[in-house]
Amino acid sequence: MNLLLAEVAQATQRLADAGVPSPRNDAEELAAFVHGVKRGELHSVKDADFDARYWETIARREAREPLQHITGRAFFRYLELQVGPGVFVPRPETESVVGWAIDAVRAMDVVEPLIVDLCTGSGAIALAMAQEVPRSRVHAVELSADALKWTRKNVEGSRVELRQGDARDAFPELDGQVDLVISNPPYIPLTEWEYVAPEARDYDPELALFSGEDGLDLIRSIERTAHRLLRPGGVVVVEHADTQGGLVPWIFTEERGWADAADHPDLNNRPRFATARKALP
Repeated sequence: MNLLLAEVAQATQRLADAGVPSPRNDAEELAAFVHGVKRGELHSVKDADFDARYWETIARREAREPLQHITGRAFFRYLELQVGPGVFVPRPETESVVGWAIDAVRAMDVVEPLIVDLCTGSGAIALAMAQEVPRSRVHAVELSADALKWTRKNVEGSRVELRQGDARDAFPELDGQVDLVISNPPYIPLTEWEYVAPEARDYDPELALFSGEDGLDLIRSIERTAHRLLRPGGVVVVEHADTQGGLVPWIFTEERGWADAADHPDLNNRPRFATARKALP
């Protein structure tokens, strides 16, 4: 075993002892980042080329600083995004939300589907939709000026139209025209602050995490925004916490002009997102 692999094994144990959820993955990612190689190439780093700065990054991760803040990058579907303090780090579970939305748009008989991403954060969802639905027109909105510093970097050169604003009154000029509205809004109840993982609680912006006593305040507002924006037959997709499975579809009721409201599981078979279709007249 070369020196770097031996150090990675030691780092893995340190991260595990610190309670990091994926110690081996993170130890290898940081080793690859510091040494400028891919994870599968760690064995090729010569002992003489071992960079002691590796242990500085391990110490930061040991203190539960997010891996993505240390490396400055986050991977989401086919994207590599720039992230850091002030913006929500995209999570793997959101990839299944986007996958469902992409399939839904592709199934529509629309040449250039119009898509709106509410609470876009890093721009992960909007960029994935634009990349994987090539003829789509994607609009994204973000309220936080701190997050927008990162969003602008990520969407530069893309087809995503980005603006700063509130999801509750965004894009009035698109009312009744949108094919799909998608959002990963804040949904953690304020009462659960102490149970949130340190990586999120201490580093992700509060604006992207918490939304009222039951966590559903903004989702209730997004329901109204989505109904306003969507054309009849258009679809809304909203991520939520696994503990809110069964609750969110009830926000999209027939009385409010919705049909086919349903919940869907993520890759771990936990309730992760709700969908509904704007009822036809």
